[in-house]
Amino acid sequence: MTNIILLGPPGAGKGTQARKLVEERGMVQLSTGDMLREARTSGTDMGKRVAEVMDRGQLVTDEIVIGLIREKLETVKAPGFIFDGFPRTLRQADALGELLAAEGQQLDAVIELRVDDQVLVDRVSGRYTCGDCGEVYHDKTRPTKVEGVCDVCGSHNLKRRADDNAESLKTRLMEYYKKTSPLVGYYYHAHKLHVVDGLAEIDEVSAAINKALETPLG
Repeated sequence: MTNIILLGPPGAGKGTQARKLVEERGMVQLSTGDMLREARTSGTDMGKRVAEVMDRGQLVTDEIVIGLIREKLETVKAPGFIFDGFPRTLRQADALGELLAAEGQQLDAVIELRVDDQVLVDRVSGRYTCGDCGEVYHDKTRPTKVEGVCDVCGSHNLKRRADDNAESLKTRLMEYYKKTSPLVGYYYHAHKLHVVDGLAEIDEVSAAINKALETPLG
């Protein structure tokens, strides 16, 4: 069992690397957004709580997110989990550690995808994705082979995020560093942190992550 957290600012490639870990290692990605959307329509008691909070336009509490993660840990059989979008704060990091301990598991590694902000802005400003399979493309560095058609699944449903522009990204970066950066120090002192160059080629980043997972710290 290998449980990891992927850290990095918006556009650093966390989603791409998570998909590779799922494909190559059979791990399960626990994305906060995906879990909330799934729970909202599930009809379970937890799902009803999520729906009520979201319908009121309120933020979902840490307690609810931890509850959703607990459900996955107890019901999904996998060789490991990738925590994506959680934790974002030191309080959430403590809560996740306590949950894993209660489930007889542990956090094995935290991978920080470190990037240069200006290069990241240039990268994200040209980014678009397939709305069906999630494959990521870029106007300059990775366009589709056939314009308007996904290379992987053949879908024409290619989308750009409304906030994938320079000004929006700078705002999101500031928010990320303000809230999430303390986690870097937190996990460094816990001997869990591995730093990877998030601006390298996708396969190089993947190889560095795999090497980190085979190299225990502390």
